Amino acid sequence: MSAPDLLFVCLGNICRSTMAEQVARAQSADRALGLHIDSAGVSDWERGNPLDPRAAQCLSAHGYPVGGHRAHLVTDAELGSGLIIGMERSHLDDLASMGAPGDRLALITDFVPGDHADGLPDPWYGDMSDFEFTLKVIEAAMPAILDDAASLRR
Repeated sequence: MSAPDLLFVCLGNICRSTMAEQVARAQSADRALGLHIDSAGVSDWERGNPLDPRAAQCLSAHGYPVGGHRAHLVTDAELGSGLIIGMERSHLDDLASMGAPGDRLALITDFVPGDHADGLPDPWYGDMSDFEFTLKVIEAAMPAILDDAASLRR
């Protein structure tokens, strides 16, 4: 299996990274970029679990697909992805310790204006408004992320 062009990573792969994957797939398809996009977690705590129901509800309410996801730990092959987007600084640290090349790692909030030095907080601990905020940040960041992923693919 070849490495994705674009990989989104969070802790358990049931909320943020999967939400970003679905937004990226939709926006990439709209732009006919043809990118191979996936998501994974730096922990296997949620391995095999579906998308968090609140994340699914939020995505669905905004017209994004939600079916078929199963959480998984980032694989060695995925560490070779063209661009790897972490949701928090700690995820980038974990990915670097797993062997991901530093020049391929970025924080999702690097792609949105404002002071988000630590990244995108985990909505798992909150309510639906936290999932809505997460989606808003992901959607704002996605055009620039897709531009970078597409340019690296050339």
